[in-house]
Amino acid sequence: MSTWQIVLIVITVLLLAALIVLYILGKKSQKKKEEQDAQIAAAAQTISMLIIDKKRMPLKDAGLPATVIEQTPKMLRRSKLPIVKAKVGPKIMTFICDGAIFDGIPTKKEVKAVVSGLYITSVKGIRVSNEATPKKKKFWDKFKKTNNN
Repeated sequence: MSTWQIVLIVITVLLLAALIVLYILGKKSQKKKEEQDAQIAAAAQTISMLIIDKKRMPLKDAGLPATVIEQTPKMLRRSKLPIVKAKVGPKIMTFICDGAIFDGIPTKKEVKAVVSGLYITSVKGIRVSNEATPKKKKFWDKFKKTNNN
């Protein structure tokens, strides 16, 4: 065997080992997520709320309780999360929203939301249809529009 064949075999073995490790880690994380989803569903309750504001912001700037910030992993504290400020009864509260439904939440509207602790899992409109808020136009889209006309 020549040296390039040995190098090719070693690279193939390393790639195969990496794929096996990723598969095992993926299975473990999938099982963990399913358990977390079951816990969230068990603690879920439907609440009527008036959505005041929503934005993506770092966890430390969101105004969440200190215990929530302490319990989050250090790596996640700097990442931007979908945060929703809503009036629930007489209190204004800050919630963390599911990323999949964040864009569909209407602002300045009253909605019924399924909430588990401080986490919003789904939203249904009460008095209006659940239309998505219009997306901001990006600079490139504005540029294309001016050139096409």
